[in-house]
Amino acid sequence: MGRRARTAAATRRVLDPLQDFLHSEAVGGLVLAATAIAALIWANSPIAESYDTFWNGELTLGAGSVAITEDLRHWVNDGLMAVFFFVVGLEIKRELVTGELRDPKSAALPVVAAVGGVALPALIFLVITWGTPAAVGWGIPMATDIAFAVGVLALLDGRVPAGAKLLLLTVAIVDDIIAITVIAVAYTATLSIGWLAAAVGGLVLVVGLRAAGVTAIWPFVPIGIFMWVATLESGVHATVAGVALGLLTPARPVKGRALLEQLEHRLHPFSAFVVIPLFALANAGVALGTDTLRAAADSRLAWAVAVGLVAGKVFGITGAAMLALRLRFGALPDGVGMRQLWGVAALGGIGFTVSVFIADLAYADAALTETAKIGIIAGSLVAGLFGAAILLASCGRARPEADG
Repeated sequence: MGRRARTAAATRRVLDPLQDFLHSEAVGGLVLAATAIAALIWANSPIAESYDTFWNGELTLGAGSVAITEDLRHWVNDGLMAVFFFVVGLEIKRELVTGELRDPKSAALPVVAAVGGVALPALIFLVITWGTPAAVGWGIPMATDIAFAVGVLALLDGRVPAGAKLLLLTVAIVDDIIAITVIAVAYTATLSIGWLAAAVGGLVLVVGLRAAGVTAIWPFVPIGIFMWVATLESGVHATVAGVALGLLTPARPVKGRALLEQLEHRLHPFSAFVVIPLFALANAGVALGTDTLRAAADSRLAWAVAVGLVAGKVFGITGAAMLALRLRFGALPDGVGMRQLWGVAALGGIGFTVSVFIADLAYADAALTETAKIGIIAGSLVAGLFGAAILLASCGRARPEADG
């Protein structure tokens, strides 16, 4: 095999998983939108009472002292979402080892942009809600919903340069890293050292199996379940266990077996087309009556979320990226100019999944959670429309060669 063929093969090994990921996320984003709309229709229909009745119904798994009882909504949020965050951990690990984040020079600008796009929304939120019980939810406008954002890009396919898609994906992944850290640190109310030590012990066992060269997946499954239970009982949100396991998965082939790619190909469709739609169905059902909307319009919380997602993301991502460019700290991807940067920054304000997730963790008061969700829906909708309009105006007619 000649040098050119080897280079092409190496390039395909990097780009093929990324293209598969983008395609799956794009379709998943459309499914997510459909189920979120279905939840809103259900919660505002003549059978609206059945929405909360169904999701508040309790389910017990296990028996005796090892039984765990949760309502259906929390089985989705605490249980199934661990799969979602495990896939997120796999994506982060792949980006760190073989993707854009492996090269500090290439990753510099997206990382700086992502930090700006996290810090400014949180600051705006705190300024607007300062002195109120709602201020504890400062993490709500921080994250970017990859599925929704890439879904919007899919609708613009052929008009958006590949570099813009790559920039958005990288910024969103760095957002996820920060948001996961916030979930683990800021939204852990109580901590059981014993259970936490047990969860860490599970991680050590995983590392030991890796060191022993175990490539079969099944031995890790019971360890993963144990870690989920231990993390749940420790007080740290159980989904953090999923991220930790994802980060421990080897990104390079082990004994000729590409474990990370295999796991991602198996689990990503389940996460994108089962877990996330169920999460949307369980959490997006907000009553949108006249009184509710009027109260949200008068609420500092709803405005803090919406303004944080729209203005915070747009000016945070773009401002930080411009500063990095001025300091010659990294460069924009090929085909991406300032107008595309503004469009990508606006799409970064689509924060549905993780924003709703953090809202549920931040507030014990259901009224605050519902108000925050209205702000999330409104802010994400405005951000998506704004970002799509900017990209359409900046990219003009379809340019197939830019997407190759």
